[in-house]
Amino acid sequence: MPELDDDALLRYGRHILLDEFGIEGQERLAASHALVIGAGGLGSPALLYLAAAGVGTITLADPDRVDLSNLQRQVAHDTGSVGQLKVESAAARMRAINPLVRVNAVAERVSGSRLDALVRAADVVLDCSDNFATRHAVNRACVAHARPLVSGAAIRFDGQLMVIDTRERDDPARPGRAANPCYACVFPEDAAYEEVACATLGVFAPLVGIIGSLQAAEALKLLAGVGDVATGRLQMFDARGLQWREFGIARRVDCSVCGTRGTAKD
Repeated sequence: MPELDDDALLRYGRHILLDEFGIEGQERLAASHALVIGAGGLGSPALLYLAAAGVGTITLADPDRVDLSNLQRQVAHDTGSVGQLKVESAAARMRAINPLVRVNAVAERVSGSRLDALVRAADVVLDCSDNFATRHAVNRACVAHARPLVSGAAIRFDGQLMVIDTRERDDPARPGRAANPCYACVFPEDAAYEEVACATLGVFAPLVGIIGSLQAAEALKLLAGVGDVATGRLQMFDARGLQWREFGIARRVDCSVCGTRGTAKD
């Protein structure tokens, strides 16, 4: 585990002051690798906070280029970024915030073996994508390779957050996470969903900041080993009335991904 030098101790001092965090938690972040799928509305705040907090290696994957219409909510980019690849624009911003982190920019719509390899190399995955096909592919890869997943979504004034962690765990004080549900337990792969896009229905600008920041928070807690992570709970946020609703969710035995007849195997 890397030791923090004087500059790092000063940079991360407000984390280190937290009793639950301390130097040990910050060193765990420095030794960690986060994969973020999507460098848009949700990915922007998530990436910036992961970099600022000192996650040692951050890989971001997104095939798109910055468009003027993105700037209303995608705060990792600015007017000068229009036309650039989102991963390059976001990576430059992350390096400017914290040159101590290693940033890998992947300008691809990752899938198949490429997605598997990226997930396998990470300690935590943040799904900041905007479509069900990608969410299901990322979920399947995370279950197959036993990697915790922080999934977010936002459209109009409505946000959603879910932490998926199906790893086996031997600690008797905290029961096995293999009993936790995956994304497909809540949104089955074979169900018909209406895809909705910001370009069609719009999205409230701060909403993606709220959800993306919470994705970063849950990822940092997982990596540092602090706090109570919101596994087994679907969090729904209504920005119109500033209201949260929480739904307990259970693993489905018949889930096509993580159930006893699931196909997501290593």
